[in-house]
Amino acid sequence: MRDFIDAAAFKEMILCAEAALHSNIQLINELNVFPVPDGDTGTNMFLTMQNASTELRKRNFDTISAAADCVASSLLRGARGNSGVILSLLFRGISRRFKGLETAGTVEFAGALNDGVDAAYKAVMKPAEGTILTVSRLASKAAVDAASLGADLEGVFICALKAGRMALADTVNLNPVLKKAGVVDAGGKGYIVILEAMLASLKGEVFSDSESAPLPEEDSNVFGVFDTEDITFAYDTVYIVRKTDPNVSLDALRDYLGSIGDSLVISEGDDEFKVHVHTNIPGAALTESQKYGTLELAKIENMRTQHDDVAAGRKARTTDDLEAVEQELEAMEDGADAIAAPQKKYGAVAVCAGKGMEELFRELGTDGVVTGGQTMNPSTDDILREINHTPASTVFVFPNNKNIIMAAEQCVPLTEKEVIVIPTKTVPQGITAMLNYNPDNEDAEAITEEMKGAIENVHTAMVTYAARDSDFDGHAIHAGEYLALLDGALLGSYTNIPTLFKELSWALNDLEPEFITIYYGENVDEKEANAAGETLTGCFPDAEVNVYSGGQPVYYYMISVE
Repeated sequence: MRDFIDAAAFKEMILCAEAALHSNIQLINELNVFPVPDGDTGTNMFLTMQNASTELRKRNFDTISAAADCVASSLLRGARGNSGVILSLLFRGISRRFKGLETAGTVEFAGALNDGVDAAYKAVMKPAEGTILTVSRLASKAAVDAASLGADLEGVFICALKAGRMALADTVNLNPVLKKAGVVDAGGKGYIVILEAMLASLKGEVFSDSESAPLPEEDSNVFGVFDTEDITFAYDTVYIVRKTDPNVSLDALRDYLGSIGDSLVISEGDDEFKVHVHTNIPGAALTESQKYGTLELAKIENMRTQHDDVAAGRKARTTDDLEAVEQELEAMEDGADAIAAPQKKYGAVAVCAGKGMEELFRELGTDGVVTGGQTMNPSTDDILREINHTPASTVFVFPNNKNIIMAAEQCVPLTEKEVIVIPTKTVPQGITAMLNYNPDNEDAEAITEEMKGAIENVHTAMVTYAARDSDFDGHAIHAGEYLALLDGALLGSYTNIPTLFKELSWALNDLEPEFITIYYGENVDEKEANAAGETLTGCFPDAEVNVYSGGQPVYYYMISVE
């Protein structure tokens, strides 16, 4: 067992944590207790961690300080959803504790976990117990206590995990929503998955997948004489391995590669060997071959897509094109990081999904639109890109989803532009805010207060479907039923839309609406939407009722009530 964590070990721990999150995405998503199809905590945590792993794989580090700084920076920019933002905050605190260190011992590591929790709690406006914050706080406290008593690294990890698992189990009692559903917190579960993977990596029980950069090989393929159905094994895989032992027998490797592919040729020299094989799992071939030495060169090409390109009259892409592809990607990255020079004082960026919604925001004066919303939260970097592309010195951002607000707020210190986040929790709130957006006013604070005041008068009703059977707030819900929600609260589940709208009108009656705007989604036709509008017009003859095509996914209807 290690006495300290160096840069290489820390890098491997993070890569293993990413792999563990990937394996548990569905499990974590299913812990999202609300029956609407918005279970994305596992997806958000994985995509956030994946951003860090991608950066880590690009280079090696001399110190744990440099490795941790890379992780914190990439997590911040890749953070998706509240769970992803909190995860980035936890590692930001860890990075600060590791600053200037070559390696981290027991005390430093325990302190880093604690600093991560401090960073997360300070950044969250209203920390809620029974969440990832609770789990990480109690886990870090146990780590610090164990370190102070002289425990080694493995002991610190074990104590942290024991306390964290107990805290996770208790989230069902601390959070009323979780208690009703009888499940633990999804974000907290994700944090435990990360700690478990980091410990397993430290103990040498798990390893991250090896990655090999494909390099050019002077081979050619002819596809005109057969159809893709004739291709049993899709990936033409060629690589060279320098032997660790010049006398090693390759018979076992030859048998293994023959079992996972065909067209196998192994050319062997005294110090190296070259493999050519067609397989559907090239990564497995590379991993197995690395048991015999060091991978030096590799080429992997998809014969099915190459065949399709040729059949369609296009040039088949090969590894010879990698240099051009790399230059293209670098140009795209440069464009993403470019900061537009201010041509005006104020600009606006909104998050929404659906062609109609995007067109509406642009008509209202939005400079940039970030595609995203429920079940597809954009990352901090996605939002930052649009902020930087906005030709204004001050940019107002409308997240339009409560799970995107924190990611938007992370953009504030990442750009030279002044960023003001208007905390819109729904798309209708964002539209109302934009209707009250007055860029001619010289006072940014006055503009902000006017928009915040306007959204306080907006109520949002949503119509979607139940993704699974559930018992929520006394409602027995069955998968596929239509769900009506008002300001986030479940009103009921229904087998047909007309009944749902009639029941919804009773709830809206208490709001005494003057303006009702119905935005219908991508799976609703205009005739059905107009019928829904007529139902609400009949219920509220004194209100102004309008119907627009929003084209949004997930929600059949978004309804603004003022």
